[in-house]
Amino acid sequence: MLNVFLNTLPTAGEAVSYGEATGAANYAWLMIAIPLLSSLFLLVLGRRADKWGHWIGMLAPWASFVIGVMVLVEMLGRAPEARAQSVNLWHWLPGSAVDVSFGLLLDPLSIAFVMLVTFVGSLIHVYSVGYMEHDTDRRRFFAYLNLFVAAMLTLVLGNSYLVLFVGWEGVGLASYLLIGFWNQVHDNAVAAKKAFVMNRVGDLGLLIAMMAMFARFGSVDFATVLGSEAGVGWATFIGLFLLLAACGKSAQFPLQAWLGDAMAGPTPVSALIHAATMVTAGVYLMVRSGAIYTQTPGASLAVAIIGAVTLLFGAIVGCAKDDMKKVLAASTMSQIGYMMLGAGLGPVGWAFAIFHLIMHGFFKAQLFLSAGTVMHAMSEQVNIRRFGGLAKVMKITWFAFLVGWLAILGIPPFSGFFSKDKIIEVAFMPNPNFGEWYPWVFGLVALFGAGITAFYMSRLFFLIFHGEARWTTAEEGAPVHPHEANAWMTVPLLVLSVFSIAAGGLLSVGNLFVEWLAPVVAVGTRGTEVAHPEPVLPPTVLIILTLAVVVFGVAVAYVLFMRRPVEKAVPAAGALVTAARNDLYQDQVNDKLFVTPVMALADGVEVTDSKVVDGVVEGSGKLSLALGKLGAGLHSGAPRRYAGWTLAGTVLALCLVIVTRL
Repeated sequence: MLNVFLNTLPTAGEAVSYGEATGAANYAWLMIAIPLLSSLFLLVLGRRADKWGHWIGMLAPWASFVIGVMVLVEMLGRAPEARAQSVNLWHWLPGSAVDVSFGLLLDPLSIAFVMLVTFVGSLIHVYSVGYMEHDTDRRRFFAYLNLFVAAMLTLVLGNSYLVLFVGWEGVGLASYLLIGFWNQVHDNAVAAKKAFVMNRVGDLGLLIAMMAMFARFGSVDFATVLGSEAGVGWATFIGLFLLLAACGKSAQFPLQAWLGDAMAGPTPVSALIHAATMVTAGVYLMVRSGAIYTQTPGASLAVAIIGAVTLLFGAIVGCAKDDMKKVLAASTMSQIGYMMLGAGLGPVGWAFAIFHLIMHGFFKAQLFLSAGTVMHAMSEQVNIRRFGGLAKVMKITWFAFLVGWLAILGIPPFSGFFSKDKIIEVAFMPNPNFGEWYPWVFGLVALFGAGITAFYMSRLFFLIFHGEARWTTAEEGAPVHPHEANAWMTVPLLVLSVFSIAAGGLLSVGNLFVEWLAPVVAVGTRGTEVAHPEPVLPPTVLIILTLAVVVFGVAVAYVLFMRRPVEKAVPAAGALVTAARNDLYQDQVNDKLFVTPVMALADGVEVTDSKVVDGVVEGSGKLSLALGKLGAGLHSGAPRRYAGWTLAGTVLALCLVIVTRL
């Protein structure tokens, strides 16, 4: 499969160029404009639209989806090399020496994201109609969801890093508004602020990378930057700061601390952030910038290392969490790590990174929305130690979670098998830029991560739906009466189940998806010869090994949480489990390395300002007052005293003259 794809990549390079848009592509801007205008409309109308505004909010992303399908159909009718189309909308700085324009790029990569964002996002909007039914601010919630979709579409459709940055900041703003949607709770407001601030660190990386692009190429549009030679030094500098940006937005090490706290928002927000928007943006940035990374083995290796570290980090944290949503958040961190690992391994990994991103969008949205129905049924509780036995009373939710669980484990024929397992296979491929031992490191890390994923996701599934019921009782003051959710919430789960089951296999037939992305990957190779390596272990052996470690992880979880009693209270644990419960002390590390030094610097600046700067200013004033008082004492108005001072001065002057002449 891999070699078939690799052999299709062209080796003859030419400058990057995009054709002019025709047909439905000319209306692609409406995909952004419709949800954006819907958001503004609902916000401007305010309370007057509370009773019906959510219907407009729900329909907006579906309209974008329909337009996206029209663009996709037209793109399928084009030859692969002619599928990239540019739509120039307006010039920001007309008549200036610097040509700054706002435009869109429609190519296989961007339209793949459009389909994910609009389809999964629309299903989440439908789900939200039921989930937020009793919330008095449902209209405002839908306005923010529409803003989120519009910003993400701007990010993936922009034809330059500048337009991408507009969407990049837009998803940051929307996530802040949605994570802190219930900001009357202090912890929710703090979580939103934490996500916003940590993302600003990554945003600085993107700004610096754009400045470097402009310094090197005189432009930040994709055609110029990706079609030009940067040189190893410039490419490394740009690539590392693009990686910093991706780490912030996609919650990769070391900027991952915000993701778990972001679960403070309503569950549909979590689904949208993790499945179709926000955290997928970093992977898009890496793959879109592939032509830069092919020029810098060092930056490419950094991307792969960050992905490998994060996939293990998230998996370890997920093993110890008892908060259902935080387990899924750690899972997203880990799965995005797989995608980043694939993106760092060169052209052969780019297509599979995006493939896994799309498949992950289906089953992760399904898992989060299933978790939302469980919360809905259990009075908003999230502690999996107080669940159990829900399969008997929530059969639709159980089925949807079962499908998502099997998909993320990579059990054939579910979608994850066709995407994540390919990244594991790529990780075992030798890379001439990295060294002979790297495939063993990356490959074994990816393989080990699959086993840990199987363990913690099985733990989550078993503790929620199987075993004895450990529900909160009337004696404890908060009895629960679990029940299945309404159709608004269950139908999207069933639709997503279809894609989690079948999408991976269908898009793998004849390498359909990777062939679809081949023109984008060809731009990334920029005419260089692409190596056709074989994995250090045969693909069949890798499939068997992967399934073996997955089955082992499931078996361990089964023995620990199905064959043994589950404690309702959090049991004592060793150092590693305690560390995982505390997110491997990431917040404490950040406090020691960054917050405490910055606060100390701020305190020092405050002391310098109050004691030194203010001291000099205030001291000058006091000196002036003292001199003024002395001068005032000399000017008494008495003529005899003035005559005495004059005589004394004259005598002093004469004495100085005599002394100097001697």
